[in-house]
Amino acid sequence: MMKAAIPPHLPINQVLPDLLACLSQKSNAVLVAPPGAGKTTSVPLALLDADWLASKKIIMLAPRRLAARAAAARMASLLNERVGERVGYRVRLDSKTSQKTRIEVVTEGIFIRMILADADLSSVGAVIFDEVHERNLEGDLALALALDCQAGLREDLRLIAMSATLDGARIARLLGVSNVIESQGAMFRVETRYVGNAPHVAPEIHAADVALRALNDDMGDVLAFLPGVGEINRAMGHLSSKGRGDVHLVALHGAIEPHEQDAALAPAPHGKRKIVFASSIAETSLTIQGVRIVVDCGLTRRPAYDAASGFTRLVTVRASRAACDQRRGRAGRTATGVCYRLWEEAQTGALPAFDRPEILEADLAPLMLTLAAWGVNDPSDLIWLDPPPLPAVSEGRALLRDVKAIDDDGRITPHGHVLASFGLPPRLAHMITSAAERGFGKTAAYVAAILSERGLGGVSVDIKTRVEAFAHDRSPRGKKARDQATRWATQVDAKEGLDLAYVGQCLALAFPERVAKARDRQGGYLMRGGRGGEIDALEPLSCAPFLAIGALQGSAAKGRILEAASLSKEDLLALFGDAITHQTSTQFDRTTGRILGRKQTCLGALVLEDVPTKLSSEDIRLGLYQAVSKHGLSILSWDEKSTHLRDRLAWLHRQSPEVWPDVSDEALLLRAQDWLFPALDTVTSLQALDVAEALLTQFDWSTRQSLDSQAPALFVTPAQTRHKIDYAPEQGPTVEVRVQELFGLAQHPKLAGGQVPIVFQLLSPAHRPVAMTADLPGFWRGAWVDVRKDMKARYPRHFWPEDPASATPTTRAKPRGT
Repeated sequence: MMKAAIPPHLPINQVLPDLLACLSQKSNAVLVAPPGAGKTTSVPLALLDADWLASKKIIMLAPRRLAARAAAARMASLLNERVGERVGYRVRLDSKTSQKTRIEVVTEGIFIRMILADADLSSVGAVIFDEVHERNLEGDLALALALDCQAGLREDLRLIAMSATLDGARIARLLGVSNVIESQGAMFRVETRYVGNAPHVAPEIHAADVALRALNDDMGDVLAFLPGVGEINRAMGHLSSKGRGDVHLVALHGAIEPHEQDAALAPAPHGKRKIVFASSIAETSLTIQGVRIVVDCGLTRRPAYDAASGFTRLVTVRASRAACDQRRGRAGRTATGVCYRLWEEAQTGALPAFDRPEILEADLAPLMLTLAAWGVNDPSDLIWLDPPPLPAVSEGRALLRDVKAIDDDGRITPHGHVLASFGLPPRLAHMITSAAERGFGKTAAYVAAILSERGLGGVSVDIKTRVEAFAHDRSPRGKKARDQATRWATQVDAKEGLDLAYVGQCLALAFPERVAKARDRQGGYLMRGGRGGEIDALEPLSCAPFLAIGALQGSAAKGRILEAASLSKEDLLALFGDAITHQTSTQFDRTTGRILGRKQTCLGALVLEDVPTKLSSEDIRLGLYQAVSKHGLSILSWDEKSTHLRDRLAWLHRQSPEVWPDVSDEALLLRAQDWLFPALDTVTSLQALDVAEALLTQFDWSTRQSLDSQAPALFVTPAQTRHKIDYAPEQGPTVEVRVQELFGLAQHPKLAGGQVPIVFQLLSPAHRPVAMTADLPGFWRGAWVDVRKDMKARYPRHFWPEDPASATPTTRAKPRGT
């Protein structure tokens, strides 16, 4: 059989003998080699004829579909064969293998399904984990399962971990390897140029302009790294508008067709220079023909799971130093090159050394379902580079229990086995099975294809529009995705056709907590769990009364809705009838002081129906009481009578706090059950409440008598006129009275059992202040002399005796008979 013609100049050739020798004696090996060394294509071919392999297969895991297909194509060309003969690949929606295939390049998700179906990997002799440094969730899980398989079932299984930026010692300890095999040296020199950022220009526009300038200054084609599809499209649009016919613009990301991805890797058309705008898909395992210039914006987009909201959203963050070094290495794959970095050199040291492992910040429900299918209830039973965080493990278990995938002990249920067989996230698998029970399983299968395969059916926010476009997609990718959806529908015996009317219900079954109701006319929505979301007011969906939301971006409190479908109230009643509650709520109307009743039909935080209802007397009383507790005593009708009574009680409390109660707001609210609640029995509004009478209910008859005795409401003058005693002033209880009405009063009146004198504000006949005294006899003997002179001059028609203590009081200008 023809052997592979491994290019002799590759640096990896220097260490292949060491690798082969290691694997002939041990089960595991760790290989660290720089970008461009040739490890991805050379190592599997070098192992193909090893004696220990015994004609079994080599499985190599690649983190991305594009990398898997490219690696298989390169190895097949080195064997002078077509892909699918001795070298093949299997990725989502695409595969090329045959009975001859000895080397299979697969994505990590495919490998997980393989090992679940065949726990001892009976036909496999070696598993190669390429680009381990990327630390995505499925990669870490695949390694943990392979180690468990090796430890319990297949001691002869070889495991090889490879990377360009790996922490070799750490992975070596995990695999039980004493020495790390390293291939030193890069292929070609790469010059690094720091050009800084452009403060007032979007990063993608800045990158596009730098890429265009680089074509004029340097040799070769350009590979420009941008965070995601939106930035790539904007950068291409920016350069397209410049009308450079000699420049060939290419996009490279996971949402384009495989043939478009292959074209991006090929040399530029004759007579043109190429600029490839790529996501992180191009960081590793790929050689793009002609590229000698890299433009790196220093940003990447990563999924971030928010356990508090239950949302996984894509966030744009600074790329790690390891990722930036990988990007830089793309410029030196085939010749000397140059890397333009769109930041200052001093900022490089502040970049994180490595990307944070996805297992530390991801939704772990898919991982927990896989472990349950593997027979492991506790993740700590396996060996991990980084163990799954316990809070995320608990969240994942909770979701699996909600969808009946595991029992209370964490063991997988028959339904869980069904969900695991789909190779989908648990939510989407559960959506298909639940929809099938309701008669729209095929529609759910199409929705699952849309949600799990980026870009299918376009980019509309409305999932219904995308499903309709997907159903008519005649591209190879679209046909393969429909075939996959049909297989899912067949798994649940769904024989009915596609019905777009059920798209919203499908999405609601997958994400029941994200069912939402419109809360304004500007695209604002409230979700079942109480969180908010917004959709562009120009989107037709913004008029929908209810939405099922598939994806959001931004803060959990007010995220931007990226994927959704419309729902009706009837849909919600059909799907979640057992979760819908009926309750009577009360609302306080401050204008009328009344409690209004509303009967509400609710789904979580969503009010589906809200109509007026008559309240019982007990509901009214409780509602009024709660209104006071919430808004405070200020909402009561504090008329002059009640305010005066409260002032009297407050003054007595200051005199004898051990006898008389505190009547401050805080104290009265604390005792409201005693004085307020009983008083609400006979009223239907707070405006009708007699607050004074309510306050008096705190006291028995004798205490009320004591109140009137020690702090009377009124003072009766010798002239038999009645005047309110004001207990609020700082100087003490005060009475405003014309001085003539006090004639004949020889002793000063006192309160609190004769302890506190009343303060008299003495007035003239015109009710203007004359003097103030708390000692009336002393006033008669002293200051009255001057006051009398002044009064006689001002009011000559009035009687001003020399001895007012013995004079007759009067309310007239002259006493009768004078």
